[in-house]
Amino acid sequence: MVRPRSGQGVSRTHKAGAPIAVAAMVESIIGCKWSVRLLQLCMEGHTRPSEMLRACPGLSAKVLNERLRKMIRFGILERTVQGEKPPIVVEYHLTPFGQRFMGIIEEVRRLQEAVDRGEVTTPARGVSKRSG
Repeated sequence: MVRPRSGQGVSRTHKAGAPIAVAAMVESIIGCKWSVRLLQLCMEGHTRPSEMLRACPGLSAKVLNERLRKMIRFGILERTVQGEKPPIVVEYHLTPFGQRFMGIIEEVRRLQEAVDRGEVTTPARGVSKRSG
């Protein structure tokens, strides 16, 4: 399990302090119905939770907050709070690591588009876009 170290910002460690593999982060993010969409929204400038909820019909506030917390733990997003008393403004932004991480997500998207256009074939049989 990923946990921030006290007093040290974001930690990318788990079990006995071993580093989390980027591949495990990619699997966790891509394997989630909402995470990729939330990252895309952040890249497009939709950084407030209320904007994200409006842009994702069917996404609950609980699931939104779970996904955002996970991406903060991974060091992909950072949370900023502006204001000391209501109304406060909470926003989420990609970290430098998150910007590089989005390059991986973008490459997966381009590969899928190439497969969809028939430019690339896969040897896999019986695997649909939704199976997993």
